[in-house]
Amino acid sequence: MAKKLVRLAALSLAVSALAQGPPKYDPATETKVKGTVEEFKLLPPSGGKPTAYLVVKSGQQTVQVFLCPKSFLDDMGASFKVADAVEITGSKVTQDSADLILAREVAKGDDVLTLRFKDGKPAW
Repeated sequence: MAKKLVRLAALSLAVSALAQGPPKYDPATETKVKGTVEEFKLLPPSGGKPTAYLVVKSGQQTVQVFLCPKSFLDDMGASFKVADAVEITGSKVTQDSADLILAREVAKGDDVLTLRFKDGKPAW
């Protein structure tokens, strides 16, 4: 129960952070995270289109990973489900005390989904 409350609190912070506008990608904070998908969520930012994100379990940590607009995932034919093994390359940022990773690439099996260019500019 305590783990669910902690996860819910982190998710609430991430949702409020996104509602205020997404943080900027910073290539200087780029990192790689390997783990398994715990959740796939769509956030409808105010006045915008749904944005896709993952909650990834990496070791003992849970990481919030912002992907891209849902329409881009649909266009690329990409999907994620609970227990998928993934490797995320992205910028680690903090917004409103919530730690987030803005994904640049997501590897799942032999497939690599490129969401941003090396400079962080969106591919969508």
